[in-house]
Amino acid sequence: MQISDLPYPDPGVPDARSGPRFLLWLGRGQLGGQLKSLCWGMLHFSGVAGLPYAVGLGIGAVADREPNRLLLVGALLLGIGVAISVGDAMLHRTAVTNWITAAARVQQLLARKTAELGSALTRRVAAGEVVAVSTGDVEKIGWFVEAVSRFLAAVFSIVLVCVGLLFYAPELGVVVAVGVPLIALASLPLLPRATKRADVQREKAGKATELASDTVAGLRVLRGIGGEELFLGRYREASQDVRKAAVRSARMWALIAAIQVVLPGALMITVVWYGATLVSDGRIAVGELVAAFSAVATLLYPLRHFEEIAMAYSFSRPSAKRAARVVSLTRTDAAAGRPARTGPAKAPAAGGDLYDPRTGLLAPAGRFTAVVCGDPDLAGRLAERLGGHPMDEGPGADAESDAQAGADSGADSGSGAGAPSVLLGGVALDELELDTARTLVLVQDKDPVLLSGTLRELFDVPASGAVDSGAALDAAQCTDVLDALLQSAPDGTEDPMDARITERGRSLSGGQRQRLALARSLVTDPEVLVLDEPTSAVDSHTEARIADGIAALRAGRTTVVLASSPLLLDRADRVVLIDGGTVAAVGTHRELLRSEPRYRAVVTRETDEEQRLGGLELTELEEALTEIEESA
Repeated sequence: MQISDLPYPDPGVPDARSGPRFLLWLGRGQLGGQLKSLCWGMLHFSGVAGLPYAVGLGIGAVADREPNRLLLVGALLLGIGVAISVGDAMLHRTAVTNWITAAARVQQLLARKTAELGSALTRRVAAGEVVAVSTGDVEKIGWFVEAVSRFLAAVFSIVLVCVGLLFYAPELGVVVAVGVPLIALASLPLLPRATKRADVQREKAGKATELASDTVAGLRVLRGIGGEELFLGRYREASQDVRKAAVRSARMWALIAAIQVVLPGALMITVVWYGATLVSDGRIAVGELVAAFSAVATLLYPLRHFEEIAMAYSFSRPSAKRAARVVSLTRTDAAAGRPARTGPAKAPAAGGDLYDPRTGLLAPAGRFTAVVCGDPDLAGRLAERLGGHPMDEGPGADAESDAQAGADSGADSGSGAGAPSVLLGGVALDELELDTARTLVLVQDKDPVLLSGTLRELFDVPASGAVDSGAALDAAQCTDVLDALLQSAPDGTEDPMDARITERGRSLSGGQRQRLALARSLVTDPEVLVLDEPTSAVDSHTEARIADGIAALRAGRTTVVLASSPLLLDRADRVVLIDGGTVAAVGTHRELLRSEPRYRAVVTRETDEEQRLGGLELTELEEALTEIEESA
């Protein structure tokens, strides 16, 4: 494949069982490119290997005073020079092509997996690791793929030189044939230690990258509380740890490089000393000695590729392992505890209910359902699950508590750890094609991301067309956001839709970003819209108007809002309380506020004492109402 043909129409299905298997899969996918590179490399290295013999023949022709033979040697040297030049140029071209195409394949796989998992990706893999895989790791993997063909060509030239010397000057050829393998294998005992040090360096670099990413993302908050110096100090310490680990790793690689210089030098001295002895004894000619010396000197170049391939593999193996871990993630099969599906299911008919067997949550079709969870983390994972992603995976999730919650819900609802996916109209979401599932159900998490670009580009998303951007902006109460964008826009910009949004919307406040993201979600007009705390960063007056706007704009469409705000809950058709991982109560906001202490504790933030006093007041009120009814 040529660079001009990128991207791949289909990057394929990788073998992600381990790092080496992933590298092998990449190599098998580039056999054509590797063979081209190998052929050009063999031409180049054959010329390099043949150069000493041509020099020896030339010296012999001069010593024998044979000008015709010298002319032939000159022509041979010219041909060797052309072979070396052309082979080197084409080897570099094809090898770099292999590098770029391998890196592009890995990047496409990562992009496809990111698009498939969405925000669930960072729940399973740390954000710093994702950044490291998509940047530095991709380059290291490409380096190894590129170095393989050059290494094989170098091995071919070394074998060619050794075999040629055995026939050309057998006495010296034996010395070279024994010494070269020893030189090539001398670094092997040091490779495990060098690899371990390199792994430590990469691990520390990944942690430093993650710390830097978190610091930059929360810089505004850190400045507000005066904590930026604290985090910068932590990053400096992490950077120093990376530097120390890099120095330790570099020392080991420097030792390996020194071995690759000292041992060939020792072999060269041995060949010269032994060859001079053979010449003085009349057992070989001077031309043979010169040829043998030149051959050994020439071997220094291909022997360098042994060091390169060792370094490339040592650096690419953990990189491939991390990449394989990311691309091996699946949407839900592993989490659901069910065998992999054989094919996508048929999309459900419009107007089906949304049902979660794990928690027992039911969102009736066409209704506005609010969900209250006492645990904010559980609410976030539940939102992902309602979108067709597993609820109990991720570095931030408490796996044991989730497993217990699943077991508890299994006792009550017949589900458990092996519970099926969320059902829409009786069809499991994870059995649908990904595009179909996302068309039917859209999840907006509590920290939505705004990409840089104009406001018009922000709303250029797949949508039903039933809701225009103006109606969505009005429902999300974005009037002041549009004014702010116009004020910061260049002179001459009159339409707020042409105003630009900076990266991640950093020029806007948290509430403004949240409302724009809500408007974007409303524009898509999915059959089911799941919102996780969509108004947590706005004031109460704006929140009340947003609640009315959502209810009006989504009338007749299924909407699920995970929130604990009374203003949102009061406008919902149906409120569901999740406690202990399962549905604990269902009703309207006012009914639950009056009859369910656990619900009242979450919504009103009551303490235990306030709950007790509130219960006493309700009891007294109920007794008074009973007396009135009896007297009447």
